[in-house]
Amino acid sequence: MKRKIIEIDEEKCTGCGECIPNCHEGALQMIDGKARLISDLMCDSLGACIGHCPEGAIEIIEREAQPYDEIAVIKEMVTKGKNTVIAHLTHLKDHKEFGYLKQGVRWMQENKENISFDIDEVTAIVHNGSQQQAEQESSNCGCGGHEEKHAHHSHNAVHNIMGGGCPGSAAREINKPERGHDISVEDVPSELRQWPVQMHLINPAASYFQNSDLLLAADCVAFSLGNFHSTFLKGKSLAIACPKLDSNKDIYINKLVGLIDDAKVNTITVMKMEVPCCGGILQMAQLAVQEASRKVPIKTITVSISGEILSEDWI
Repeated sequence: MKRKIIEIDEEKCTGCGECIPNCHEGALQMIDGKARLISDLMCDSLGACIGHCPEGAIEIIEREAQPYDEIAVIKEMVTKGKNTVIAHLTHLKDHKEFGYLKQGVRWMQENKENISFDIDEVTAIVHNGSQQQAEQESSNCGCGGHEEKHAHHSHNAVHNIMGGGCPGSAAREINKPERGHDISVEDVPSELRQWPVQMHLINPAASYFQNSDLLLAADCVAFSLGNFHSTFLKGKSLAIACPKLDSNKDIYINKLVGLIDDAKVNTITVMKMEVPCCGGILQMAQLAVQEASRKVPIKTITVSISGEILSEDWI
């Protein structure tokens, strides 16, 4: 099958880092003075990084691709050095791809005699989050000598890797004061005007999209906002998507272009969560506006996990 993915020209890359904050999946990182794609598994191919590269070192290519193969990827990563391998494995950990993570670590252990860096050090750093933290925890550990401590942390790195640093995946409890019993929700009407609503399922040619004001919302938004229907959905057509978990998002951009050019939507309101990975839904709308022959205004609303409006701006 063919897939789209970014490609970096390392000769053109000057290491300025302008592309890094605009990769919301974290698939790009600065390693040894160059921007590197550390995980093509996570690259969403939206190309938000491209417009921020002053040297034109990034482009989207389309290539034949087999199903993701961690062994093939880790073989390539070890040639780029220890820091790139650490970034790659950490990225797998943060995105909870523990199966791929264990495959990569196992392959390195089986081939450590052909690898120029210390595999045990790499796994300890990935497990503990940073080299400094790994050293500190090792020195405070109640294990025996230094070699025993080192083996202890390496064992944990392979078999007990849990959690992650991705803000969108971090577990948290939302504590809110209890409401009085006088608040009734039974008679609050839904403001949904059409079906279906998921981006893969909608038909831009449907009559209810014609000349409408489109609300493009991340999947989690409606669950965070108690007044989603009455305040934000009322009077609008709706499309929902998850920029992190959905596949084949190129189809989304094509459908948004159809909504702009053919359905002639008046405005697009993009509602996204505060977590970084949710920024991809705004990028899709912006790319669609760039590709469309008509221009429509975009309003972006950012929602906190606890259900507060953090920002509301026309862009």
